[in-house]
Amino acid sequence: MGICSVSLSNDEKRQLNKQHEHVKNMYSIETTEQQRVRFEVETIMPTIHGKFRTRVYSDLVKTSVQHVVIIAIFHDDRSSSNFSPYVCIHSECVTGEIFDCLKCHYGPQLNAALDKINEVGGLLIYLRDHMKDKNGLDTVAANIALGFPADDRKYDTAVTILNDLGIVSIRLLINNSDKVNQLEQHGIIVVERVPLIVGE
Repeated sequence: MGICSVSLSNDEKRQLNKQHEHVKNMYSIETTEQQRVRFEVETIMPTIHGKFRTRVYSDLVKTSVQHVVIIAIFHDDRSSSNFSPYVCIHSECVTGEIFDCLKCHYGPQLNAALDKINEVGGLLIYLRDHMKDKNGLDTVAANIALGFPADDRKYDTAVTILNDLGIVSIRLLINNSDKVNQLEQHGIIVVERVPLIVGE
């Protein structure tokens, strides 16, 4: 079972490669041989949201950090023709995900994303050590208090993971439009933006 049971014809592969090169050229992207992450291990993880393939990547820049990719598993062909899988890029938030802190929606967003991926197929890239925190403030307030832009997160690590998985075209589960710009600047084609709305 591959990622969302992806199966591409030669024509589809050529079309996606052509689109990929067009986006790279459009943004004058410089390619590099340097790898930001290293694949470590894969296993099956049953959860309350469904059963997923789970892959762990070590961050070669932040050497103590490991990121996790959670991939939907199907026992039928519901997504066999889906060569642009649904993807959610989620930043770790201990207070929101473990302690259900009411100052952020990261816990509900994570749950909603896993439910969605289990329903329609796709994957979630869980980026660890990707958030700043200051005295329990939410993401925007914490960044401002620390003297950073309101949201200065970078998604090049997620791009490297997508490249490792052979994915160049995605349907992005998104609450943050800046993700689209950053992914496209790194050569990932976002064919659809799918809102992931939780709370008020």
